[in-house]
Amino acid sequence: MNEHKVYFIGAGPGDPEFLTLKGARALERCQLVFVPTPYEQTFADLLGGKTLLVPFDYYFEELLEHIRAGLETASVAFLVPGDLTFYSPFQGLIDTLGAAAEVIPGVGTANAASARLKKTLDLPGVCKSAVIVSPRTLGDRPEDPKLIDFARPGTSLLIYMNNIPLPNLVEELRRGYQSDVPIAIIHRLCLPGEEIVLGTLDDIVAKVGERDFFNLRAKTKRPALTLVLVGESLAAEEDGTWWNYRRDNIWRYRDGD
Repeated sequence: MNEHKVYFIGAGPGDPEFLTLKGARALERCQLVFVPTPYEQTFADLLGGKTLLVPFDYYFEELLEHIRAGLETASVAFLVPGDLTFYSPFQGLIDTLGAAAEVIPGVGTANAASARLKKTLDLPGVCKSAVIVSPRTLGDRPEDPKLIDFARPGTSLLIYMNNIPLPNLVEELRRGYQSDVPIAIIHRLCLPGEEIVLGTLDDIVAKVGERDFFNLRAKTKRPALTLVLVGESLAAEEDGTWWNYRRDNIWRYRDGD
């Protein structure tokens, strides 16, 4: 390897305005960019004149060949959907590239979803924890936890890459929450065609109707660009009580401090 780098740039849900300044500077230095669809459209203004490849079109060894060829003349970039933190398929490449790889964080999808809904997910007195899960990675072995093990009152769930039909998903969530809690279906967040459906476990199936948000009837098995958020904090409203409590007990300077 030479002095050129392979940058894995957190591209969030695909809105170029969520790219960090560091990520944008790194992208400028790269001639070869691996871009998952539809980021070649949303990042088009930043990708002019560059060679664009879809990483999921290649086997691992083929990716390495393209990377090594690209590094002969310039740095190489991957626009990472969401970020590297959760369910990223790029860890093997990063480990193989070693010192040649640099990871640049961006605004993750979970952060963007919370901001889009204008809701804090771990709200004092309402939800004490927020848990990120994916049905695709749960229950592979009999002893593994199931989705119902995380669906608990007082817990906000962020469900990535759902592959369960919505009626079945709602049934399992209801068994865990034991009540009619709020749910949000966020499809193509920050991308063309964005759609958000807000409801509760009682009415969300009817509100979604026949829309195939989870790509369950499509020919490809690639996960759909749809995030599910569930929990009481989605509908809770906060007044100044907790603010004043923190002011008196946490933030205020005390004599001798």
